[in-house]
Amino acid sequence: MELPEFIKKFPALDIPFPDDVVTSHAIRSDAGLVVFFDFVKDMVLPPHSHLAQWGTVLSGEIEFTIAGETRTLGPGAIYDIPSGAEHGAVIKAGTKVIDVFEEPDRYPVRTR
Repeated sequence: MELPEFIKKFPALDIPFPDDVVTSHAIRSDAGLVVFFDFVKDMVLPPHSHLAQWGTVLSGEIEFTIAGETRTLGPGAIYDIPSGAEHGAVIKAGTKVIDVFEEPDRYPVRTR
């Protein structure tokens, strides 16, 4: 599945992963951050925590560990990560997700 062209025009984020691994397209407001992530290569997201996050898998597969519970998520799956819960993931190439972060500045919008 491809993201629509108008979504691909949303600004990218300055995330700690290279564009050849994952791309991002974001909408930011004072209330939160909505991000369309497209994983180009397999990726391991190390365990970490932050304020609340909600997301849905559009395509592909994620093995998500949230607060010590591991489950495999595919298209249509929804995940809800409470504020402060440690989480990490193994994400397969071709996976696309929509993540919504409580923190509007979780990742800065790329200016370059």
